[in-house]
Amino acid sequence: MLDLTKQVNLLSNRIQPLRDKPGRVLVALSGPPASGKSTLAEELARRLNAQKCLTTVVPQDGFHLDNQVLEARGDLGRKGAPHTFDGAGFVHLVRRLKEKADVVVPVFDRSRDLAIAGARVVPAEAEVIIIEGNYLLFDEAPWFNLAPLWSLSVQLHVPLPELRARLIQRWLGHGLSSAAAKRRAESNDVPNAQAVLDKASRADVTLGVDGSVL
Repeated sequence: MLDLTKQVNLLSNRIQPLRDKPGRVLVALSGPPASGKSTLAEELARRLNAQKCLTTVVPQDGFHLDNQVLEARGDLGRKGAPHTFDGAGFVHLVRRLKEKADVVVPVFDRSRDLAIAGARVVPAEAEVIIIEGNYLLFDEAPWFNLAPLWSLSVQLHVPLPELRARLIQRWLGHGLSSAAAKRRAESNDVPNAQAVLDKASRADVTLGVDGSVL
């Protein structure tokens, strides 16, 4: 298992002083698909909670458009691209999360490949919200409206060849054949990853694969 101690130490040390400012601390953990966002977000939240700082993770994936909507638009094969999310709705949610109040958020059920509305409540007591997703720093509408909302923005940088290998392995893990896994990754996931790399606005912290600050 990848040792994330270095990344967690660095980010928790950056987050702790932000708690002295008014309002919630919103941390954007952004990066291409298969860059390790979800794993790092959970480990960072675990550390902060252990430090008596109530922290929760909110994934962007809850704002996937439903498959029926994507199919009607001819976009089902591009699921995961920027335009296949309710980007404006996600921006609205992040604005609400700035307030120290209970906020209801959707959750993406991967086993059923659909988003479930009203599936979780972020409690008013939560001090830090770690928001993880592909397009948190994406420099196109409506995503660029997120930039002023972040207390701290973090970009995970993984070279495209490694991302491609990880994405193929992900589909192999779902039971696809080698040929099908490559086709699935290269037809959709790799272009999405390239878009994230090409159109990311500058983050407060950019982390390399080894946890180094770039």
